Amino acid sequence: MAKPQIDRIDVHIVKQLLARHEELKHVRVRKYGDLLILESGPSDNPWPHARLRRETVQYWRLEMPSHGRWERTPFRGTDEQVINILIHDFGWMLAPVLDYPARFSDRKY
Repeated sequence: MAKPQIDRIDVHIVKQLLARHEELKHVRVRKYGDLLILESGPSDNPWPHARLRRETVQYWRLEMPSHGRWERTPFRGTDEQVINILIHDFGWMLAPVLDYPARFSDRKY
């Protein structure tokens, strides 16, 4: 069975879910294969916050970056359910990174 594809509507839905929260204006969504990646920062050096992997037509799996790799979480549900879990239980993962100079500057920070 072929994997369900991601289209513009999926990206638009996640953007709309994030737009409900004024403090998440810095987060953008992009499509990559069967993933929706939530990132911020400069486009040439983006900071990954989280990603949603499409598992079925309606279910998504939340994945988070950890030590330079992506880790699968046990959280699975509709796009709205997974985004709500991310925002309410892991809100710190969506914090703006420009407040932390170590990511964009030399080692003295």
